[in-house]
Amino acid sequence: MMIVYPVRRLVMRRRLPFLSLIVALVCSAGPEAQRGAGKGEWSTYGGDAASTKYSPLDQIDRRNVKQLKVVWRWESPDNALVASHRRELPILPAAFKATPVMVNGVLYIKTSMSEAAAIDAATGKTLWTFDPETWQRERPANTGFNARGVAYWSDGKDARIFLPTGDARLWSIDAKTGRPVEGFGLHGAIDATEGLRRPVPRKDIQLMSAPLVVGDVVVIGSVVFDGPRYQLAPPGDVRGFDVRTGRELWQFHTIPQEGELGNDSWHNGSWRYTGAANAWGLLSADPELGYLYIPTGTPTNDYYGGHRQGNNLFAESIVCLDARTGRRVWHFQFIHHGLWDYDATAAPVLVDINVDGRPIKAVAVVTKQAFAYVFDRVTGQPVWPIEERAVAKGSAPGEWYAPTQPFPTKPPAFDRQGVTVDDLIDFSPELRKEALQILQDYVYGPIFEPPSVIGDGKKGTILVPGAGGGANWHGAGVDPETGVLYVPSRTAPTIVQLAKPDPSTSDFNYLRGGNQGLRGPQGLPMFKPPYMRLTAIDLNTGTHKWMIPLGDGPRQRVIDLGLKDPGPLGGGAYTGPLVTKTL
Repeated sequence: MMIVYPVRRLVMRRRLPFLSLIVALVCSAGPEAQRGAGKGEWSTYGGDAASTKYSPLDQIDRRNVKQLKVVWRWESPDNALVASHRRELPILPAAFKATPVMVNGVLYIKTSMSEAAAIDAATGKTLWTFDPETWQRERPANTGFNARGVAYWSDGKDARIFLPTGDARLWSIDAKTGRPVEGFGLHGAIDATEGLRRPVPRKDIQLMSAPLVVGDVVVIGSVVFDGPRYQLAPPGDVRGFDVRTGRELWQFHTIPQEGELGNDSWHNGSWRYTGAANAWGLLSADPELGYLYIPTGTPTNDYYGGHRQGNNLFAESIVCLDARTGRRVWHFQFIHHGLWDYDATAAPVLVDINVDGRPIKAVAVVTKQAFAYVFDRVTGQPVWPIEERAVAKGSAPGEWYAPTQPFPTKPPAFDRQGVTVDDLIDFSPELRKEALQILQDYVYGPIFEPPSVIGDGKKGTILVPGAGGGANWHGAGVDPETGVLYVPSRTAPTIVQLAKPDPSTSDFNYLRGGNQGLRGPQGLPMFKPPYMRLTAIDLNTGTHKWMIPLGDGPRQRVIDLGLKDPGPLGGGAYTGPLVTKTL
């Protein structure tokens, strides 16, 4: 069996580019393994439309995983591109985060610079590359030159690769030749800046994550500029296009327009100008039902909502759509009037479970706030009750605070939520005392503690798990045979302090400002470990089976301070799961 994954290695000398590689590993398991690998195609970003990230292959297990060896390496064409244009164009790719799809023994991948490539999975030989020359335009919104992946479609005769690019285009490429499909859009591409309900500068929108194909519809979300200084911001609508022609079939307004369901959750006409609430992460689908499952993000701006009063549907929600028409089937909002940058961005995971003898076609969504929300994916009914509980009200001038937020009764949270004194580091009494002194400088409390304003005598509000914590876009994986969900997560405290911007540069009342870092005692984190973890959740019962720290984290720092070896504390590279029958 072969495993293929991308690697980014940062070359330390400044004149050299990022070295982007794909590494293929093979385990010596004999002829049976080679034949079995043919059944292990990975046709979408998440392995299948359900985003299970599961492979039924069983040749690699705990006994032989250490025998994996590198059989080939593939270097991204980005490296040559950057080297050849270093003098005239100050371009630099970000991390090589794309997951290749594999169909009929061929890998298809998107590079950080939005190039596409086809690679022989057995040999690592490049079959073709396609360069849409995105690098000749402005730096893409938010993440820069970045990548997640591509989508594959075939009707049995034609086969196409759908390439999303940093300059907001969706290309249709012939999977055999690597050439654009002339009949798709304009010369093989559609321009995602066109057809929106208001004009959007190209620098403020990009297509980063892999599209999703459901039947003959290719669906895209988008990344929009995440740090706007003005209330009028790019919309985050989700769109469906005909896979053959590129003709737009539908748009779903994540911020409902006049006359649409949810419009009344945007007070004082704020739906007219507020942006984002976009699906910048990954999508899932049930092809048999013809349903799409879309996670959405925070509306502008992330930490102050005085200009968008109300609950703000369909931001920070899961929305189920009919893939053919874009019609809303059901939805659930995870956060009312978000003030914490807790985007829903992980691909919803579809799995069939059995709860108290009742079979359920389920969908589970893991979130930054460290909850897993589980629904009947046909009806949208929660599998276990989700309670509206009272949360704290802040004091930011002009802000509107939702009085309650949804709390699942099952499963329990899979990472640390909120801050109490009991959460402080305790490797030694001295470290704990120092952490307690640091804590007094901040506002803290349970999850959904509102952001504070500069000038209140504190250095800001500590948010935990934090905007980069919990389960992010990497998402979860599931074993469809057991219904066990595997969730990697981390504790990444965010400090938020609201500041009045210069009126000449912004029309918001408040933006995030001031101190944005949290330094713990002696170079250690403020709170108890683990700082990164993997949790196994039985979706049939809504209970945790086990949790382990992921990585050593600051373990060596504790030892260097002359303290007892604490064992793995969790921390390091943050990545998504791959679940197999045996691992």
